[in-house]
Amino acid sequence: MIEAFTHRMKSRSAALLLALDNRLDRILQCWLLFAGLIAAARIVLSQPSAPVAGFSTFASYMLLVVAPFASTLLALHWFREGHLQPQPRTRLAVFGRWNKLTPAEAERHHLYGSNGLMVSLLVGMMLNVPVRAAEYLAAMPPVGVAAPDWLQALHFAMTFDVVLFGSLYMIAFVAALRRVPLFPRLLVAIWVGDIAMQLFTANLVARSGDLPAEVANALHSLLEGNVKKVLISAALWLPYLLLSTRVNVTFRHRLPA
Repeated sequence: MIEAFTHRMKSRSAALLLALDNRLDRILQCWLLFAGLIAAARIVLSQPSAPVAGFSTFASYMLLVVAPFASTLLALHWFREGHLQPQPRTRLAVFGRWNKLTPAEAERHHLYGSNGLMVSLLVGMMLNVPVRAAEYLAAMPPVGVAAPDWLQALHFAMTFDVVLFGSLYMIAFVAALRRVPLFPRLLVAIWVGDIAMQLFTANLVARSGDLPAEVANALHSLLEGNVKKVLISAALWLPYLLLSTRVNVTFRHRLPA
């Protein structure tokens, strides 16, 4: 019974991985359509409170929609033969004892590839983009041409955060999908940068002055929630990235000794 369940889960993960790979272009098209419509609706519905949305609002919403799309296309070009890229000279994951594999030996191993539990990580990275975009649209109102300094600073920081990390998580997604050797350390670097960005945002807005108390409280809760989500993700997935046989075979070309 356990073997049947394991086989069924492996089949489902393989099917999901194949669907992500083969239908990525359609997923990107759907993102452009739905994210664009939601961003436009956000501007239209907020007109009573912000009669004249500034250029920065239109530019930020355009970047919110286009940046993950463009970064994914670029990553697909950069990593079109990602599995053939050389292993890094300096090994950062030094836990355990390992035997090296040649690229051919790694590819013949039954655990080689981004399926299995790796699919859950891929889906999580992809879903992180619309979740962050939705949080941004809900928390960041369109900025009028005469917005106060604190709102302009908040708008800049929040836009920079959602655009940059929406793009980076999609680049990491493609790196994992194409089995790029640098994927594990790339994802860890994104986690570190994500936490640093939340601290930068809090410091930038705090220095702008005149921040209303209710906005400060809401911003503190949002940034704290973002940090907690990153820390939880890192706590869940970092041991897997370091010790998983599949990850080590696929990305580091080695097996436990």
